Amino acid sequence: MSEPTAQPLAEPLVQAQAEVAELLSELIRIDSTNTGDTATSAGERKAAEWVAGKLDEVGISSQIFESERGRASLVARIPGADRSRPALLVHGHLDVVPADPAEWSVHPFAGEERDGYIWGRGAVDMKDMDCMVLALVRDWARTGVQPPRDIVLAFLADEEAGGRLGATYMVDEHPELFEGCTEAISEVGGFSITVRDDLRLYLVQTAEKGMGWMRLTVGGRPGHGSFVHDDNAVTRLAEAVARIGTHRFPLTLTPPMRQFLAAVEDAYGIEIDPAEPELALARLGSLSRMIGAALRNTANPTMLQAGYKANVVPGTASATVDGRFLYGQEEEFERQLDALMGEGVQREWLVHNQAVETTFDGPLVDQMVAALKAEDDGARPVPFTMSGGTDAKSFERLGMRCFGFSPLRLPPELDFASLFHGIDERVPVESLQFGIRVLDRFLRSA
Repeated sequence: MSEPTAQPLAEPLVQAQAEVAELLSELIRIDSTNTGDTATSAGERKAAEWVAGKLDEVGISSQIFESERGRASLVARIPGADRSRPALLVHGHLDVVPADPAEWSVHPFAGEERDGYIWGRGAVDMKDMDCMVLALVRDWARTGVQPPRDIVLAFLADEEAGGRLGATYMVDEHPELFEGCTEAISEVGGFSITVRDDLRLYLVQTAEKGMGWMRLTVGGRPGHGSFVHDDNAVTRLAEAVARIGTHRFPLTLTPPMRQFLAAVEDAYGIEIDPAEPELALARLGSLSRMIGAALRNTANPTMLQAGYKANVVPGTASATVDGRFLYGQEEEFERQLDALMGEGVQREWLVHNQAVETTFDGPLVDQMVAALKAEDDGARPVPFTMSGGTDAKSFERLGMRCFGFSPLRLPPELDFASLFHGIDERVPVESLQFGIRVLDRFLRSA
């Protein structure tokens, strides 16, 4: 990688930094919960219209598309100074996972500002990035800033259920909107881990595991619950689920994770045993669970369905399993599952999306590094593999290199990893303002 060059910060960015917290509060107040079912999901159309309104206020035109009624995504293109250059896609999703107000310290859709944080569902996943981008491009439009190349903005539906009604629909039905885009940035990357006062690792996502959500079904002989049943569907399903849920898949070190582990060794001055890297990752606190899951394939049972009465043995039983596989491991993962399921268990894919991986090099990465270091002289950007999935899976099919780059300098005491889909989700206002400054440097030079 060539030595990155810091770009001058566009001053003052005063309005962008001043309004980002209120924008995020407003967007959180739009309950865009995605249950996985259009009939019970809500708010994506309202959120897309809200974004369109904020763009229209500063003269940026956009289009809204619906895959199903209410399942809305928005796309806008900001012309660059050099229209002959490939375009850059900046994408985010507007939907959020459900939240139970009874579990929270504040109402999850109040968008409350408290103790220097914005609280609410979506504050870190990922309405924060949506609003950092929105605040920045509004500032550009007001002050006449033009990026060096076209930037395509996409605010998408349905990411939390695999993206079929959002990014996948847009790529399949409206690929012309992304014409010329060769690279993309989005969520879960660019956030900091504090090693010491003068050193922070910033994790840039260059890979993410594939997604294999599946339904396992077992048939058996139905009958009265008081009889002896050697062919009990519930029993055989439970045995298969237990085998899968307790299995520890083999360690597989992919290139991004080898680079990440090398960076951890250097930053902490330790030696990591390549056979047991999780021991060293414990230094990262709760984040070690997310990072550690990228060292191997995983499969976790999440739902069970069987029976309709206490004294009736049902004829079928089913379970839902959240499977994730590393880049290059898809076929091996299926073989591993087949061995664990055993005889008589049928597997049906509910969502099946490929793993994504690119390299941590090239001019775009150089500018990420430069932008982070210009705003934090203790920054050390490093690549990593995310254990979950994003809409990058859809956009990679159009030939884009995809990165997770949603820059946040985080307080060392914040348990950031637990906030993804967790209770009391929140993001520091100062982190949002930091992110705007980094994104401005990055996008004005990328």
